[in-house]
Formats: sequence, structure tokens, C-alpha cells
Amino acid sequence: MDKSPFPGMDPYLEDSAEWASVHTRLITAVGDQLAPLVAPHFIVRFEQRVYLLDPDEDRAMFEPDVYLVQSYEPATQSTAVTVATPPVLVEPFLEGEIRDRYIEIRDKRNREVITTIEILSPFNKAPGVKGYTAFIDKRNRVMASDVHWVEIDLLRGGERPREVAHKSDYYALLKRGGTLGPYEVWYCDVRDRLPTIFVPLRPPLADVLLDLQAAFDEVYQHGYYADDIDYGGPIPSPPLRPADAVWAREQIRAWQAQRQASSQ
Repeated sequence: MDKSPFPGMDPYLEDSAEWASVHTRLITAVGDQLAPLVAPHFIVRFEQRVYLLDPDEDRAMFEPDVYLVQSYEPATQSTAVTVATPPVLVEPFLEGEIRDRYIEIRDKRNREVITTIEILSPFNKAPGVKGYTAFIDKRNRVMASDVHWVEIDLLRGGERPREVAHKSDYYALLKRGGTLGPYEVWYCDVRDRLPTIFVPLRPPLADVLLDLQAAFDEVYQHGYYADDIDYGGPIPSPPLRPADAVWAREQIRAWQAQRQASSQ
């Protein structure tokens, strides 16, 4: 299966139409990579928060994560022995529902949370909406506790905490539980391979390593994005720096030529 034209994060997958699927796949890939590394003393669990959008919140920004139930006129299906039971049609609620997923590493014996891993979405990065407020509140609360905190941001747009703002296209941050700092940060740009980072457990057990590039490559390949993304179109907002935009077009042309050659 094909890899992305880019050596690290693929900026085309930052598109709002793609991110919900990418985010879900990435959380699964990260969790699956960590699970055998933290066993047998710890377990990996996927958790989620659910929010309802207020009427004045920007639904368009979060469209891929909005799940609205719609009533419909069902087609009648029958056989010689069975007939579909007619449904009751119920009008949907007007609120959009946001499902905000994250990862926890827990002690296998008592289920105590050891490490929290957040992979950010637009909903975590838009000031004035519930997800941003909830994310910052949780970030502050966990950072003041004995729980390790890992945040991974593969979206160039949106707000960032001030200690990592305007430093790079993407980053991963680790704040070890029970300490004041310093934070351990891995900065990378669109031209860089995604980093391999530390994920701490409970002493005396050593940190395990999370290969973000391997996780992203798995997402890209299993999602068959090479055959789905229109690489002839513009890169999603925000725009790349001019030199990076030229570099990106060259990467795509070389990648397309290589794919064409290999198919002949």
C-alpha cells in the first residue's frame, strides 16, 4: 500500500472533510501500538467526551464530527414469510453532537489513570466553544496532578497553548505527572518526519516509545488515502509558507510519477 507524498504529516488530511476519520484511525493506531508495550502491568483504553453544540457555535467548522439523526421514508421489504415492522418516525434534536476521543493508560490492578494522551481536533483549538474550554480545563487539571499528560497536535490551524504557540507546524508535548516541569516538546514541520516520543509509565518502569510516524503511516495506508485524496487541489487552510508550498508541489509531482511508473 502507498505512503503519503509527504515524509511526515500530510497537510491534505487536515481538511475538515477528512479529519474526523483520520482522528479516529490515529487514536486507534496509537493505542494499538502502545498496548503491547505497556502490558502486562498497564492497559490502554479509549475514552470520549460528548458535547452538544450551542446554536451560536460554528457548525461548519466541526461538520465531520457532527452526528444528526434524520427521519426518512423507509423502503418496504418483504419476503414470503417476513414483513418489516413499520418504524415510528421521530424528529431529531437540533443540537449537533461532538464526540471528543482520547486515550488513557491505566494500572491493570486498580484501573488508576497513569497517562492521558490527547490528539487534538479543531474542536479543541477554537476559542469560545465548549471543546476548547473543556480541553484547557482538563489540561490544567491533569498537569497539576500525578497523571502524565501527552498532547499531540497535527493541525496547523487553531489556537495553541502559549508555551508551544508559533513554534512549528506540528508538535507533541509531554508533561510528567507530579513535577512542575520542564515540558518535553517535539517540534516538527511539514517537511519533517513525525517524531518518536516518550510515553511515561509508573516508576521504576521505564518510558515506552511511541512512533508517531509509524502510527500515521498505518492510518494513511489503512484509509487508502492515496487513491482518495485530490492532490491536484489546494492544500487546506492555513496556507503553507511560500517555500514550503513549492516544496509540497514538488513532492506531489515526484510521488505521482513514482506511482505511475510502478503501475506500468
